[in-house]
Amino acid sequence: MTNRLEDDTKPVVAILTMHDSVRLFRGNRQNFHEIIKTGKDMGYLVYVVTVRDLKLKSGKVRGFTPGSDPHSWEQRLFPLPRVIYNRIPYREDEMKPQVRRKIKECMRHPNMDIYNPFFFNKRRLFSWLGKSRLTRKWAPVTKKLKGLPSLYEMIRLCSYLYLKPEEGKAGQGIMRLRYQKNKPMPYRLQIQNNKNSTTYKAATLERLWERVYKETKGEPYIIQQGIELTAVHGRAFDLRLLVQKSDLGVWGVTGIGARMAGTHSITTHVPRGGSIEDPEKLLPPLFGSEQTEGILSKVRNAAVHIAKQIEQGCRYSLGEMSMDLGLDTSGELWFFEANSRPMKFDEPAIRKRSLERIFNYCEYLIENR
Repeated sequence: MTNRLEDDTKPVVAILTMHDSVRLFRGNRQNFHEIIKTGKDMGYLVYVVTVRDLKLKSGKVRGFTPGSDPHSWEQRLFPLPRVIYNRIPYREDEMKPQVRRKIKECMRHPNMDIYNPFFFNKRRLFSWLGKSRLTRKWAPVTKKLKGLPSLYEMIRLCSYLYLKPEEGKAGQGIMRLRYQKNKPMPYRLQIQNNKNSTTYKAATLERLWERVYKETKGEPYIIQQGIELTAVHGRAFDLRLLVQKSDLGVWGVTGIGARMAGTHSITTHVPRGGSIEDPEKLLPPLFGSEQTEGILSKVRNAAVHIAKQIEQGCRYSLGEMSMDLGLDTSGELWFFEANSRPMKFDEPAIRKRSLERIFNYCEYLIENR
């Protein structure tokens, strides 16, 4: 490690992650490389810092910067950051008491801004959206799974349901339940595996509950109204949006991609067999060119309202989120998910804008402190 203090005349941004005894720190290194390069090109000093090394009472911080060869990282001394960009990768890390304490210290610090301090909880997301008449219409009916009675109550309301872990990520642990009245085994449960799904059938919900209980392993789950999504060749798709704040501190849509479910998958997540599609090509054959423009305009408008409502509900500073919105078979819009730690978008134009907007919002925070 070099003891020379890096240039502190530039605005300073730190990417926050966790220490790793084998690899120095956790997280997507390529992503960190690209963030640091974009920041440098835009006149910022950017480095990676772990929760362990972020000493708020010190004038300088041990941070990491890319080394001379593409895969190496060097530890150096840096000035304390003005803005912290939170990229702690896992919920279980964030739940650790020392990590939560450090995040809260950053939030209280008089000369520092941290945005997106915590992951979202699925159930709370839907409860926040339910508090606004405008955003409520985009949210499927969502309840907490409280044993068999709650599931029985929901299946009477909706014959098509999704069961999702409250703290889930990238489609893990998702199940789909359908009730088909006139079949000898009317209850049908599909469980998402790695890139396909396993189906169980039962004559009664009580019988199927044994499987649901085994799958949930006591984790908090939500039960959600299933939506019949628009499909192409039998494969459902939804829209993946990146919503970020600008240099004026205002929410805007950075880009819209589409994700199509794998042939044997019940979700559109790419790690679960889904594919990346272009909404500009996907929608016109289904809705026509003119209606497609109107739909995408409606989607952008809804995403901004939803982002504002989520920020109001969580009561802390947000600067970006990814969002899953779907269109049902009649073209109506539905909200399914928001993530406070968006994964990289693979679409190059969205990716480039997303990196620049991280620093546009940092500029706003620094100028308006």
